Amino acid sequence: MSPDQDPSREDRDTLLTAYALGMVSPEERTDVERLLAAPDAAAARAHVAEVRVTAAALEAARAGEMPERSADLRRAVLAAALGPAAVIPSKAARPLRSNRLAVWALGLGSCAALVAVLLVRPLAMPSMARTPVLRSVVQSFREGLALGPDVMCRMLEGKAPLSSMAPLPSMAPFGGLDEEFFGSVADVKLQRGRPGPASTADLVRADRQSASTEQYARFADNPFLTVGEQPLSTFSIDVDTASYANVRRFLSAGRRPPRDVVRIEELVNYFRYDYPQPEEIEPFSVTLEAAACPWRPGHRLVRIGLQGRDVNRDARPAGNIVFLVDVSGSMNQPNKLPLVKQALTMLVEELSENDHVAIVTYAGNAGLVLPSTSGDQKERIRAAIGGLQAGGSTHGSAGITLAYEQAAERFIEGGANRVILCTDGDLNVGITSDQALVDLITKQAKGGTFLTVLGFGNGNLQDEKLEKIANHGNGVYAVIDGVREARKVLVEQLTGSTITIAKDVKIQVEFNPAEVASYRLLGYENRILAAEDFRDDKKDAGEIGAGHTVTALYEIVLVGEEAGPAAGRGAEPLKYQAAPAPVPPVAKPALDGPASREWLTVKLRWKQPEGNTSTLREVPLAEKGGAFDAASADLRFAAAVAAFGMILRDSEHKGTATLPFAAELAGSALGRDQGGYRAEFLDLVRRAEALGDR
Repeated sequence: MSPDQDPSREDRDTLLTAYALGMVSPEERTDVERLLAAPDAAAARAHVAEVRVTAAALEAARAGEMPERSADLRRAVLAAALGPAAVIPSKAARPLRSNRLAVWALGLGSCAALVAVLLVRPLAMPSMARTPVLRSVVQSFREGLALGPDVMCRMLEGKAPLSSMAPLPSMAPFGGLDEEFFGSVADVKLQRGRPGPASTADLVRADRQSASTEQYARFADNPFLTVGEQPLSTFSIDVDTASYANVRRFLSAGRRPPRDVVRIEELVNYFRYDYPQPEEIEPFSVTLEAAACPWRPGHRLVRIGLQGRDVNRDARPAGNIVFLVDVSGSMNQPNKLPLVKQALTMLVEELSENDHVAIVTYAGNAGLVLPSTSGDQKERIRAAIGGLQAGGSTHGSAGITLAYEQAAERFIEGGANRVILCTDGDLNVGITSDQALVDLITKQAKGGTFLTVLGFGNGNLQDEKLEKIANHGNGVYAVIDGVREARKVLVEQLTGSTITIAKDVKIQVEFNPAEVASYRLLGYENRILAAEDFRDDKKDAGEIGAGHTVTALYEIVLVGEEAGPAAGRGAEPLKYQAAPAPVPPVAKPALDGPASREWLTVKLRWKQPEGNTSTLREVPLAEKGGAFDAASADLRFAAAVAAFGMILRDSEHKGTATLPFAAELAGSALGRDQGGYRAEFLDLVRRAEALGDR
């Protein structure tokens, strides 16, 4: 019996596929993650990664990554699905037995529909059988399969009526059948090996030529600094993850991201690491680790890790949440307002009678769509979300003011008071300048209400503006590029997204000049603080939510070892004068007081969420570490992510790092990989490698 006919493998692949799409029960998730953590589970991990890639491609196509050419985009993806093209992987996960069925899933355009396509025996799983929407989808797919593939393809070609397919009344939350989409693909020739009217290459070229109005802050990579001159390195922590989602969005669309899209700290902090929980009186734990630097022989890598205290969902404080939704004309695209509505509906399902939700919208004017409503009135809240429609210009400042007013009316002492802003950032009426918006947000944040900023869409995303708003609103910034990311941010990380455990968190690293000659902080370029800001409690910094992890990496050069990134390259011999005498190794300076063998000391300051005075903590690095291969899986994986970021930025500090090198590092450090996000990262590295210089 071949592996494809092995029933046990069939069941396993079914379960892996459902896990990849986030449609399993907690018990099944635990079983799958135990399976994926096994040393011999490389094939299973690859299966999960490939299903997620396929899902991302299908969902991107359904969302219309380039709205102005949505029909062309859909035609190109359809053509790719039926032939040897790159939008859907040529070596797709095994449950994708029929590319034609995958094409049909594009018409339904939802993760639930995709599950029904991908699963060979979907009702074999008890957790899925309990889901009404999935039961409806599965039944419709069974009826469609009974009609036969040829009838289904004729429907897509417009040669058979859509009425041949059973209606899906319960698919309303996912958009239902899209008549416009089916019409846009009527001229696609659904025959294997025959190109459609727009090839994938045509699509990529058109995308490159499109005039993007996305805005990203420009910045230069942190340089190496000499410890003798600058012994202190000070920065604000950052738990934002927007950059990673943006990088994924670009790579999924077949493009290398512009270098300023890539913020290394946000790539590294997208992932959770196995840091210990803090002591009972502390809001977070501190972990330090060192090892050899994998991309620069002779250099060392130091990892600083913070783990925010977990808060059990049942122990969440009462929530006072205001959804602030941009319903301007620029949000009238499938991957904007419709995705906002799906994301907020997911969050609503997690709320209880202890929570209250209000909904404020803004376009030409701001309006109160739903006054503060108990979280157990889910039908009323869902109805308000479902009724949101886009249109008009964007008076963002009016919406911000009204949202904070609503939050103040229901303010809960000791509760989770938060505004969740959903927008593409295109604020073009009222207060529009970045600085004026920052001033407005800073003033509003003093009332004790924190901010979550969720960016949506592409082609017009105002990343720089949204990041500034979040930073000054005591909040976090994430980009939602699909339903899965919405689930990660608003469901899996619910407590971290709504509960702040420490604010104005600053890190200051003091390097020992007797041991360290120079250092470079990887990332955090827009979070750098002056040394004197560390003790200034008036200076704003980042916040840590419940369960959040924060990771920072330093590349350091020890005294007496090679100094500087250019060391070892050598120079051409001089023609007109004698070569200078070689510079002797740097001697360790004489220091007053007892000598210390420590490399550095990490100092932290933070405030309680409702406090105004900071607390100080110091942690020295005494363990020097050894070979990179002997380091923890977490350090090795974080290094792989940082190397990937430096390569995408074409950083002068990337040393010997290449994309295959980053993939090798990541592949050897997947670890437990809860949620499969590390396996997805490995696939992104390979996607970037396949793109070459494009």
